[in-house]
Amino acid sequence: MKTINIGIIGYGVVGVGVATLLTQKKKLLEARIGAFLTLKTIAVRNISTDRGVELGNTVLVNDAMQLVNDPDIDIIVELIGGDTTAKQFILKALENGKHVVTANKALMAGHGNELVKAARKNQVDLAFEASCGGCMPIIKSLRESLVANDINSMSAILNGTCNYILTKISQDGSLFEDVLKDAQKLGFAEAEPSLDVDGHDTAHKLAILNSLAHGMEINLKDIHVEGIRNITPIDIEFAKSFGYTIKLLAIGKVHGDHVEARVHPTMIPNTNPLSHVEHSMNAIVIDADATGKTMLYGHGAGMMPTASAVLSDIADIARNIISNTARRVPILGYPEDNIKRISILPMDELYTRYYLRFEAQDHPGVLSQISGILGDNHISIKSVHQKGRQSNGKVPVVMITHIAKEERVQTALTQIYATDSVVGDPIVIRIEEDS
Repeated sequence: MKTINIGIIGYGVVGVGVATLLTQKKKLLEARIGAFLTLKTIAVRNISTDRGVELGNTVLVNDAMQLVNDPDIDIIVELIGGDTTAKQFILKALENGKHVVTANKALMAGHGNELVKAARKNQVDLAFEASCGGCMPIIKSLRESLVANDINSMSAILNGTCNYILTKISQDGSLFEDVLKDAQKLGFAEAEPSLDVDGHDTAHKLAILNSLAHGMEINLKDIHVEGIRNITPIDIEFAKSFGYTIKLLAIGKVHGDHVEARVHPTMIPNTNPLSHVEHSMNAIVIDADATGKTMLYGHGAGMMPTASAVLSDIADIARNIISNTARRVPILGYPEDNIKRISILPMDELYTRYYLRFEAQDHPGVLSQISGILGDNHISIKSVHQKGRQSNGKVPVVMITHIAKEERVQTALTQIYATDSVVGDPIVIRIEEDS
């Protein structure tokens, strides 16, 4: 059988997982692929640290360029993260005619178009299944399994940290800050959690998935992004009373010649299967014209789930090498010449329903003033809800709107905030119905 040499750049959690699978599953991989997968070299900062993997003849070095320039290595696996040094290594590897596998969603979302062009120029493969949804085969599903479908919409929970925090707030009534601290202690959240809790990690993944779904250039900068820092137990309780659950969703929809792309906390009905995805789990619902709705569910992060996705890419490339071919499946699901620049719908043009919560002053005329401003902006109120008087004299007032335009809602909220009827910023959560 043919021997295919692999080099790994980065020997952290996922790198250890990939090395573990390549060594412990060696016989299974050989039987399924029909080739010997040899882990030739690993680039790591500290080569003396024991990571508990029996590597055999694998060599550890502290110079990643040694792998990139090694003519015997066929596949480079980039697992260091970030979008600077990792980009330099990948571009050089592609230039040297090596196939590349990466789990780096930030790099693909920010520089993917450039990397795809470099892979095309050098006629090699660039694979990134592990960049979106961990072990869930989202990339392969969009790129191959749903090839005969127009993708109408995607709704996804793609960040385990946020989903864990929202689940704990819902179950325990804890505050965001307290749950975040617990998540950090348990390893579900980073010491610097902004990328996750402010929604940017999810936006990276949505940018990649939009490209695969619609044959468009990767576009991160125009995605609307909001995080979960302002979600409180009172919002969770109101949502429950209305039959909804609050999730941080990545939402992509086709709107004629535009694509809707947004990441924000969203109220979804309890009949939506995404409402039952809890703790650190991820899921995506893809609505396509031929298949209808398809749901994928699984671990979105972690050593072995992510390593499994990396190995799926290695296997695909190895099979191509055995067949003496490359680029059999286009990197973004469409041949590069067919990828278009499709505009993302401006957020102001969004039409949906809204949950609005105000801390209202407890004096006559407040409700009529708020309702009047909403009405002046053509926002129709479906229902008004008020919970008991708080000790500070402020009353939480919740309004559920009919379908309204985002631009008008934001204008109305600015006008309401300028009055003396409310205290603090209004809480706005968009509502997505099953239909």
